[in-house]
Amino acid sequence: MPAADLLSRLVMRPALDFALPPRCPGCGAVTADPHRFCLGCWSQLAFLGDPCCAQCALPFDYDAGPDAVCGGCLAHPPRFDRLRAAVTYGEIPRAVALKLKYGRPGVAETMARFMVRHIGAQADAILVPVPLHRWRIWRRGYNQAALIAGALARQAGLEARLDLIARIRRTPPLKEMSPRERREVLRGAFKVPAYRKAEVKGRAFILVDDVYTSGATANGCARALKRAGAERVDVVTWARVVKNADH
Repeated sequence: MPAADLLSRLVMRPALDFALPPRCPGCGAVTADPHRFCLGCWSQLAFLGDPCCAQCALPFDYDAGPDAVCGGCLAHPPRFDRLRAAVTYGEIPRAVALKLKYGRPGVAETMARFMVRHIGAQADAILVPVPLHRWRIWRRGYNQAALIAGALARQAGLEARLDLIARIRRTPPLKEMSPRERREVLRGAFKVPAYRKAEVKGRAFILVDDVYTSGATANGCARALKRAGAERVDVVTWARVVKNADH
């Protein structure tokens, strides 16, 4: 870096930090560096990982082995091959997800920094976000899952194809619906367009979303990819709902 550029950055950085200091993604408190949580918010995050269900990442109380599957996945096998999430859904992860959804697109970079550890050594996998219907994108201005996928692509060195899956049917909000109702509402809502199927056949994909709740959305997208010829579909999300979680 030229000496003049370095000097300019050293002079300007304190002024920029004063005008726009880094803030906690959870509560907005000023922090030392970007994408860092304050101590209070950090202490409320419950990070997910092993031991857990090999398919849906449901936490286990003890290690039952790398291939152990929970009762829910045994009874109703998911369409995807493997899901992993950065944190348990709770007050702080919810606040972060809402900031991304309603006007803070930079939070996608923060989420991706915590999600990237779950990508693994999948050099040939393609990142693909859960799609929004075109009318919802028009109203919001962006797809939050696509922003996360783009950030993950930069951090993991993978390719992202942001419009590979189409949401062909507009659906109502799922928040108050039961898992069964969600499955019915989302049935047939996702599709890989015929002219894109050649990009899918025989490939491995990592589906990206902000929150995993009942699995209806992830399963719907995975089903569309598998029908188009995908060999494998994993899922990675910022947060996962865990019943009876302390956070």
